[in-house]
Amino acid sequence: MQRRQIIVVGGGLAGTATALGLARAGFDTLLAAPEPPADKRSSAILGKSLAFIADLGVVEALGEAKAPLAVMRIVDDLGRLFRAPTVEFKASETGLSAFGINALNADIGAALKAVAEKTDNLEIRPVAATGLTLDDDRAVVTLADGTEIAADLVVAADGRRSAMREAAGITAQNWSYPQTAIVLNFEHSRDHGSVSTEFHTRTGPFTQVPLPGRHSSLVWVEDPKLAALYIDLKPDKLSTTIAEKLHWILGDVSADGPIARYPLGGSRVDRLTAKRLALVGEAAHAFPPIGAQGLNLGLRDAEALVNLASQSLDDPGSRLMLSRYEAARRGDVISRTAGVDVLNRSLLMDFLPGQIARSGTMAAMGLVAPLRQFAMREGLVPGAGLTGLPHSVRKWMGGHEAGRDGVEEQGYGRH
Repeated sequence: MQRRQIIVVGGGLAGTATALGLARAGFDTLLAAPEPPADKRSSAILGKSLAFIADLGVVEALGEAKAPLAVMRIVDDLGRLFRAPTVEFKASETGLSAFGINALNADIGAALKAVAEKTDNLEIRPVAATGLTLDDDRAVVTLADGTEIAADLVVAADGRRSAMREAAGITAQNWSYPQTAIVLNFEHSRDHGSVSTEFHTRTGPFTQVPLPGRHSSLVWVEDPKLAALYIDLKPDKLSTTIAEKLHWILGDVSADGPIARYPLGGSRVDRLTAKRLALVGEAAHAFPPIGAQGLNLGLRDAEALVNLASQSLDDPGSRLMLSRYEAARRGDVISRTAGVDVLNRSLLMDFLPGQIARSGTMAAMGLVAPLRQFAMREGLVPGAGLTGLPHSVRKWMGGHEAGRDGVEEQGYGRH
């Protein structure tokens, strides 16, 4: 039987980043993952998560295929009696030049793979894992080609329908929302100025996020029946509809490439670990694409696991290491999952006291700078709302003099 110190199952963004981080920490690591399907979505990577992949060399490998996020704007477009004021969260208020970056998932995946292929201690096998047995001394993973491999630790990063999680007997609670996410990229006639705008509508967020040049990505949360109708619109009509929903802030719009749609739902698990097993990414948690929290939460899983395993070099799958991982990640996962769920449901709610409370919260954010700055720091790094941003984040997103276009030069990618 073959043996590795660590086997990571699942080749999505969080899984590949975990395998890369563990290999860089010196562990003999196997990444077992078939080629992922084509993914036209984009992801915003912020704060601590960006610092993690930047230290691995992934941001540098992205090259020009990324756009900075300097401002995040929230606009109340609900059309209700109590309208919240527009709130702008500016990275400069926290002493940063940007909150992070946005890039196409395909480009992030390619950058991760390019770095992984040059990394010692990391073997990539494009084979799915189909079986798992766990005991006190080791875990054994069975691959689709019949190969059995023993390891000290197995990392399940194989998505919200994780076969490894099910084999370990970890249960997941799943729920759905009466919403569908339409995902596409588009070109526009006006510069986005590194500003992301999230319109809160009665059916959910309508969120534009900058891509390089005069391009942006769009996550459009809609009623499922309306989503089906929008997707079937002719390209010109769809582009005009998007521009109207953006209130023409980016001028004329042209939808770029294929359109995808995803039913929205969420999940959470009763525990993040089992004997010789740790869950990361969507194997551990999943929720709607609101507030750029999904991938960032998975990357924080990866960073925590790498750091804690590095403190247990002789046995990275020990009971002590896994208990520390469980304790380190539980609060962040619970709070982010609950926060996104509450925000999403509040947009669908016509309950008047709820509208007043939401509007009041947004007004306070806009008017009270310390409260706004607390929220920004907490969004970038859990726990940093009161303590301040750590050096690792400022290293990659520290403030610099303004560039010629008025947007501060970016600190990410610098050594």
